[in-house]
Parts: sequence; structure tokens; C-alpha cells
Amino acid sequence: MTDNNFKSYTMPRLVLLVSLRVAIGWHFMYEGVAKILQGSWTAQAFLMDSQGWFSGIFRSIASNPTALAISDQLNMWGLALIGLALITGFLTKYAKIAGMVLLLFYYLAQPPIMSAEYMFPGEGSYLWVNKNLIELLALAVLYVFPTGHIIGIDRLFKRKKQ
Repeated sequence: MTDNNFKSYTMPRLVLLVSLRVAIGWHFMYEGVAKILQGSWTAQAFLMDSQGWFSGIFRSIASNPTALAISDQLNMWGLALIGLALITGFLTKYAKIAGMVLLLFYYLAQPPIMSAEYMFPGEGSYLWVNKNLIELLALAVLYVFPTGHIIGIDRLFKRKKQ
């Protein structure tokens, strides 16, 4: 299986890359749909709890009702649509970029630094590396090794070499 960039994937590599893409997509989509269905979800507490280098920016978003409403909608629908795109293999290049940007915002809002004590308990003790950074790096790997053009809706839009 070779794409236009002459990268070839063995079947085990392809299965693992597609599985990783779908798993991350499921995580994003589930988080987005759960927030949408809750009806009253807001990122306000998460943003107000921000610490670290960019906490002022995130806290200002949380304290401005208009900015918070926009942030909430972008967050909920962004998660759901990015997830759906990754699962179906549709516009995967853009979905991976958007996912990395969203995860970077999460990472910067609540960085895993020693001096930070957050209102909500974490899953464990982190120093610089947390689940947001790991998922961001996994999306970066998927960006470098694309699969949507092989298994996904992107395949329908792949240009044929003549």
C-alpha cells in the first residue's frame, strides 16, 4: 500500500495507525457529545483554575461571558467534529491539526508543573508530561503518517496519478 508520497505501510503498521486514529477520534467525539448532551456544561471552572504561564489569558476568557460562551461552543462542537472526522477518515489532515491545537490549549491552561495545585484532582503525579501532551504527540505521529487516504472517506477524494 503506497500513497502519493511513496510511503508504504505494512498491514500491521496500517492497522495500528488506523486504530490509533480511531481511538483518539472516539475519545474526542465522546467528550464532545457528552458535553453537548449535558446541556449546561461550561469550561469556566477549568479556565478559572488555570495556572502557569498563560493563566491570565485563560482566566480572562472565563470571566468574560461572551468569550466563555464562544469558548464553550468551540470546545464542545470542536471535540465532537474532530472526533467524527478522525473516526471516519474525513478531512483528517485538518482534524489532526485542530486536535493538536485544542490539546495544546488544554496543556497550556493547566500545565503539569510542580508548583501547580489544581481544584480538580488529577489521575496521578505529572512533571511536564501529561495525557494532553501524549495525545497531542500521538496526533503529530498520525499527521506525519497519514491513513485517511487509505482507509477513510479521504480515499474518495484522493487524486489519481496519471
